[in-house]
Amino acid sequence: MRNIIYPKKETWFEILKRPTQTVKEIETTVNQVFEDVQKNGDTAIKKYTKKFDKVAVTTLKVTQEEISIAVEAVSSKLKKAIQQAAANIEKFHRAQKTEKIYQETTPGVVCWQEKRPIEKVGLYIPGGTAPLFSTVLMLAIPAKIAGCREIVLCSPPQKDGQIAPEVVYTAQLCGVTQLFAVGGAQAIAAMALGTESIPQVDKLFGPGNQYVTAAKQYASQGKAAIDMPAGPSEVLIAIDATANLEFVAADLLSQAEHGVDSQVVLVTTAPDKIPILEEILKHQLNALARKEMAAKALGNSKLISFVNHTFKSFYQWNRLFFITFAISNN
Repeated sequence: MRNIIYPKKETWFEILKRPTQTVKEIETTVNQVFEDVQKNGDTAIKKYTKKFDKVAVTTLKVTQEEISIAVEAVSSKLKKAIQQAAANIEKFHRAQKTEKIYQETTPGVVCWQEKRPIEKVGLYIPGGTAPLFSTVLMLAIPAKIAGCREIVLCSPPQKDGQIAPEVVYTAQLCGVTQLFAVGGAQAIAAMALGTESIPQVDKLFGPGNQYVTAAKQYASQGKAAIDMPAGPSEVLIAIDATANLEFVAADLLSQAEHGVDSQVVLVTTAPDKIPILEEILKHQLNALARKEMAAKALGNSKLISFVNHTFKSFYQWNRLFFITFAISNN
């Protein structure tokens, strides 16, 4: 992590720039993907899968045989944990389902509230650096309870051309109707536009990297509705001399391990604590399964020291900065 001591106010904006490509660069690529998918359908999807994911696929849809093999590959222990999580999530969301409500507000004037399912929904499940089967639970279960007729799921293929077994198992458990081994901006384009294999959906859900986020925003311009543009994984932690550095290090690493474009920032009024924190970070990093990912993210991150009066000013400015910058960058 970059150690910055008492930075001048005119440098604050530069210090907090995100370690990502510019929006213009990303949008250019996304626009090209959409245009290609519009014209060439599945052929374009396979081309971009080979280009971006380094996987050559012949078919996009996951077959029933592939689903059965994937289900068998998931351990009994993990299946039990997923089933328990599914039961808890289903119980919560079922409580949100209500009958049609009628209310006469004025004699002769009756208002009502009615909940109707979206007919076709598309779920994007990241799987490049870690298969987020928890996201399947959180998206597919509400869709099934709502009564969505088609629940289409796209997730990036692994090196063998298959979706991560944990994602496949969770998808079939939660009522997903069709699975496709497609990731990135091309998956969003496919679900927004429709191809020979992948049906067009009415609304897109799910997180992803900066290309997926840009693709969802592009799709929302008259092609398909979206849930929201997900921002990058980042955290800013402010501490003084009394902070528990073990906890601070764990919090920083919990965000850093999300991806190489994650950014974690620590600001403190106790610069003498930074060398101690750096040693704790090294120790905890070595224990992580995703330590290479977290280490790259830490390379983009900062430890910033302030004197007390400047710290307060930075904190007030930074709250506004992170909100407005997140909006403009997403």
